Formats: sequence, structure tokens, C-alpha cells
Amino acid sequence: MIELLLAGREPGRVLEVGTGCGYQAAVLARIFPEVYSVERIKALLERARRNLLSLRLSNLRLAHGDGYAGLPAAAPFHSVIVAAAAPRVPEALARQLAGGGRMILPLAGAAGAQRLLLIERTARGSLLQTELDPVRFVPMEVGKA
Repeated sequence: MIELLLAGREPGRVLEVGTGCGYQAAVLARIFPEVYSVERIKALLERARRNLLSLRLSNLRLAHGDGYAGLPAAAPFHSVIVAAAAPRVPEALARQLAGGGRMILPLAGAAGAQRLLLIERTARGSLLQTELDPVRFVPMEVGKA
């Protein structure tokens, strides 16, 4: 997923939705100059903070919040990577995507099927969608826990 975000362009500001244990956030922080990661489950976010503390990643910011809302205060993002399957593309995340930016996320479909989707914002502001591989992610939930 990270390779698809980077393909043929320089890394910029990235938003990760679904911090989890912090592993992907750490990888992103080694590649992207500015990383924001939002996690809806407070206990999981605190665990990620503990896991990441010794790495001293000054370009990584973790936030407790609703992934569907993204982080409008830090937007726009050159890249958005979502680690949970939503039933549709979250509008707030699409709005926070910069011109020329890319978002990659799993989308949940009928009968539990999921597919990976790459979304690119054109210079004129429209969104182009490319359907990629079948995938299996946890469902994306609304709100904070």
C-alpha cells in the first residue's frame, strides 16, 4: 500500500487512519517527512505510543479520533492510507487529500468481499479511482472508543 502511494513521486505529508500497534506508523515515519496517525481506540493508541517511544520519531504525530473525520487541522495530505475497510470512501478523507494526492484504502462490498482502492486527486480537483486487489481488513468503525 505504501509503494502505491509513493509510485513515481516524492513523499509528502501523510495521514494514516488506524494506528493499531504503531508498526505501519513507524515505517511511514522512516519514509515520509511528516506523518499523522489517527486511532479511534484510546487503549490501542496508548499502546502504540509506548511501542514507538524508544524510536524518537520527531516527524510522527499520533491522535485519538474518528478515522472517518480524518485530521482536518493538519490537512491537506499528499497521501492517505487507511487500515480498515469502510463501506464507502469517507468524504472527509477525500476532502483532506491535496491536489495530486493519493489515498489507498480497502472498501467493503457485498457479502463481506473487500477490494483495495487507489484514489488520486487530479490537479483540477476531481477524483480518479482504480480498483486493485481483493483484500481482508477489519471493518472501519465510526466514532472514538
